Amino acid sequence: MTEKDYQEALDWLFVQAPNYQIQGQKAYKPGLDNIRALCKHFGNPQEQIQTIHIAGTNGKGSTSNMLASVLQEAGYKVGVYNSPHLVDFTERVKVNGKKADKVFVYDFIRKLKTLPETIRPSFFEYTTIMAFDYFFRQQVDFAIIEVGLGGRLDSTNIILPRVSAITNVSLDHTSILGDTVEAIAREKAGIIKPGVPVVCGDQNERVKEIIKEVAQSKETKYVDASIGAPSYSSDLEGRYQINNIKVVLGLVEELKNQGVGISNQNIEEGLKNVGRNTGFIGRWYRFSEDPLVICDTGHNRAGLEEVFSQLESMDLFKHMILGFVNDKDVGSILPLLPKNAAYYFVKPSVERGRHPSEYEEELKKMKINYKIFEDEQSAYLYVKQIVTKKEMIFVGGSNFVVGKFLEKNLQE
Repeated sequence: MTEKDYQEALDWLFVQAPNYQIQGQKAYKPGLDNIRALCKHFGNPQEQIQTIHIAGTNGKGSTSNMLASVLQEAGYKVGVYNSPHLVDFTERVKVNGKKADKVFVYDFIRKLKTLPETIRPSFFEYTTIMAFDYFFRQQVDFAIIEVGLGGRLDSTNIILPRVSAITNVSLDHTSILGDTVEAIAREKAGIIKPGVPVVCGDQNERVKEIIKEVAQSKETKYVDASIGAPSYSSDLEGRYQINNIKVVLGLVEELKNQGVGISNQNIEEGLKNVGRNTGFIGRWYRFSEDPLVICDTGHNRAGLEEVFSQLESMDLFKHMILGFVNDKDVGSILPLLPKNAAYYFVKPSVERGRHPSEYEEELKKMKINYKIFEDEQSAYLYVKQIVTKKEMIFVGGSNFVVGKFLEKNLQE
């Protein structure tokens, strides 16, 4: 296999299958029949691994990687399935922080090309079965599986995990999951299985009631991880990580109740070394110190509210490079923008990226200092020329903005 062979195989995967990451709602394929047929075709590898299931509007990636780091410190071999990727496709499927082997990915895509005509998977279904099969072949002790979208009808929802978690619930993907927090909570609670404890990190009492009701209907344990203050800290710096740490601690406690050996030292070291152990980047990621450049993939109102609040508290002038996709309510996000800043709005480099000219009238009403660029790299190169030592650069608003920025600049 050459690098060209590998890239051609990936190109086929992205082009041939409906892909929510690129196309948005029109690529969403709800229902589990397809993924069940796909898994059966490959011998149901998901039934032969121990799994942990993570759902939530925000915090899934941070929580799954924190937990993976803790389990790795305890000596376990841990697979993590996250989405979307930022720079390289193989980021989606990792074992002990090492990205999936490209030869495996290439060979697996070749197998996918020969599927029966009766199975027509989406892009996410393809990647989900790929992750299950990889973790099975790697003989992981635990596979931490992040929900792609929602929960009840998500492709990952065919596993029977040891424990599940719902990090939080807020308005996002409303055209698919429902236009109220209550409706979205019920969709995410769809991952709850009989006899499988569920850890809930949401602060909203109504959300907690709904998740608890579903847990009781499934005759399983509900754990409220929203209370108290954790005595541990993490190398993932965002202030919002405090809530994710509480979810991780709830998951760890339930695993310990099931006989999984994890010490307090494993927890402490695991939380402090998430980056080193898992290679996880993207959340409050310090790309550089001189100038200070921070990237964050928060992309919905709830996530950006946390990020912008932390930025507001920093006594630095901010150069904010931001871009949004079509399904985000930009009008509800703009009032959250930090005040002591200049703005550079860009179009994310995907089909569903929204060009800033489409919401420029709203920008004018905000009376902020802004410029529009065609892409994130053009904006970054411009800002690099004017930023001073007493200022900082922020890159965010979308996974795709952060991903393309890192792809362009990590390699330099």
